[in-house]
Amino acid sequence: MDWLNRLPRWMVWGLALPILALNGWVALQIFAYFRTQFTIFLTATLLSFVLNYPVQWLSRFRLRRSLAILLVLLITVSVLGVLGVILVPPLVEQLNELSGRLPSWIDSSTSQLAAFQNWAVSLNLPIDLSRLSAQLQARITTQVQTLSAGILALLPDAISSVVDLGLTVVLTFYLLLHGERLWDGLYQWLPDSWNARARPLIKQNFQNYFLGQFTVALLMGTAMTIAFVVIQVPFGLLFGIAVGVMAIFPFGPALSITIISFLTALKSIWLGVRVVTVAAVIDQVVENAIAPQLIGGFVGLNPVWILVSLLLGTKIAGVLGLIVAVPVASSIKSIFEDQKIPPSPSPDAIAEPESQPSDGSALASA
Repeated sequence: MDWLNRLPRWMVWGLALPILALNGWVALQIFAYFRTQFTIFLTATLLSFVLNYPVQWLSRFRLRRSLAILLVLLITVSVLGVLGVILVPPLVEQLNELSGRLPSWIDSSTSQLAAFQNWAVSLNLPIDLSRLSAQLQARITTQVQTLSAGILALLPDAISSVVDLGLTVVLTFYLLLHGERLWDGLYQWLPDSWNARARPLIKQNFQNYFLGQFTVALLMGTAMTIAFVVIQVPFGLLFGIAVGVMAIFPFGPALSITIISFLTALKSIWLGVRVVTVAAVIDQVVENAIAPQLIGGFVGLNPVWILVSLLLGTKIAGVLGLIVAVPVASSIKSIFEDQKIPPSPSPDAIAEPESQPSDGSALASA
């Protein structure tokens, strides 16, 4: 292998990249074939990671871990069931009502554009919005029809996912019970220099990210729902919860606020302005003032790398990849940065030279 060491670095990378690309393509094909199984395992892993904190808290009261796990799972399923019974019916009702009102909102937006066109003509302004109005109406109508058809197409998948949900709950239980041994075995495959330091870095990044995102989502959804109801936004419960759910994802609040402001602006331009103003203020307060005080800072990535990781995660694993893309990328970044930092010398190594007498003291004692 001496000849390989004598090659230029660019040539070594040129020889290695095709092999890496081939291995990556094979890994993607394997993942695509077992996509459902991988999704169940990753979902159960995330749930076990989040639920492990209340399990550890209950274990402090001298409960057996298996009993604490069972208790946490029962409480979680019960809370989700109660929330589903309370929130799902009004959400479905508002969603159906929204789909029924959208045509009238589109007509209202057309009237608003026509009024603005008349105002521009009265001032001799060179603005022609007639073509834009027709294109906007056709585009929105097509998108609404496509969205309705997509929702109906999701119903068979939702019914078939009940079995996957049961498997996820069972796998979450066993991961909570035996997950430590599983991860100990997986971490043994890492290099020795990475094994001791990669595990706490990965745990810290995932913990900070999910605590941050779920805290922001809870605060954002609650604040948005209350604000939309107070300022009398139509479908305030639906829109507020939608912003909260989208807050789980990076850049989700901005995207959801933009869509909701656009929809309400179809009904009334001033309502859309009021919505975007109130929502932007709440978004800035929650993300920049409240959330950092509660959870501290998150090991951040450059926004460009966040977008790249989101695109790759969505391409590889869909919605689940969108959720875990940022903490995975942040963990990789932290591990490589940690490897660049030279290990600090041990206290024994520092104390050993001090214990030896210097040349001057040795000569003096002689």
